[in-house]
Amino acid sequence: MRVELSALTKRLQEQAPPRVAVAAAGDTPVLEAVAAAYKSGIAVPILCGDIEEIDTCARRRNLDISPFEIIEADSPAQAVSIAVSLVRSGRADMLMKGLVQSADLLRAVLNKETGLRKGDTLKKGAPLSHVGVIDCPALGRTLLCTDGGMVPYPDLKTKVQILENAVRAAHALGIGEPLVAPLAAVELVNPDMPATLDACALAMMNRRGQITGCVVDGPLALDVALSAEAAKHKGVDSPAAGKADILLFHNIEAGNSTIKALTVVGGCLQGGVVMGATAPIVLASRSDSMESKLYSIAVAGVVSGG
Repeated sequence: MRVELSALTKRLQEQAPPRVAVAAAGDTPVLEAVAAAYKSGIAVPILCGDIEEIDTCARRRNLDISPFEIIEADSPAQAVSIAVSLVRSGRADMLMKGLVQSADLLRAVLNKETGLRKGDTLKKGAPLSHVGVIDCPALGRTLLCTDGGMVPYPDLKTKVQILENAVRAAHALGIGEPLVAPLAAVELVNPDMPATLDACALAMMNRRGQITGCVVDGPLALDVALSAEAAKHKGVDSPAAGKADILLFHNIEAGNSTIKALTVVGGCLQGGVVMGATAPIVLASRSDSMESKLYSIAVAGVVSGG
């Protein structure tokens, strides 16, 4: 299934647009993104930060931020605290990082008393994880790639939780029963290759009802997950062969490198969202294009309503 920015925009325009709390909003690229999102009717920004700094950044690009609520903060840390509290209280539907370190933002999100981790997610110790939503025109479908940005070296238990986060995102985006490919270098289980052991365990857990809402089959190499022709040449018979919706990576290097290759070399459009909190989080990179930032906001907006 292909999930295009235009389709997400249409969905969000047909409902009350989600409110996005921007932490430390005095950042020109971020203001450009949220202003474009507002103009497109896909989000209503609430800007948290130094008002003078925000105004200076807006004037630098002739951005009209007069329709936006702006909440004064004396420091980036206070801006983060305010933005997180807006989401926690229900005044905002999602959180977006501005000019602040990701670690500082996530520390506030993970605070047991004032953050966005409560209920079952806190009790189970489920991780925050990054889901890269990659629109691939050449493939004619959208890939959900996880985790390329949050969890460095997940063990089997953590992979289950990361996968569950990605499946929730897929369902919100309209992919009813996503096909999941736990990736490895080969399609055969090899005791000397831990990625193949975890992939086999995940597939078995799925068959026995321990992982639901998706179909998991692996281990699969990346070419087999993406190409039915490659699967045919290799003689691999798998429901996810050439049709994978979710690519589950063994570690952050593999995930991060693949996502960047798909976007930089493959010409794909990425929208990233952090899952696992009580609301989606947008951690757009400064190197992301404007279209990519909008895609991230749109993905998070749809997920927040899902």
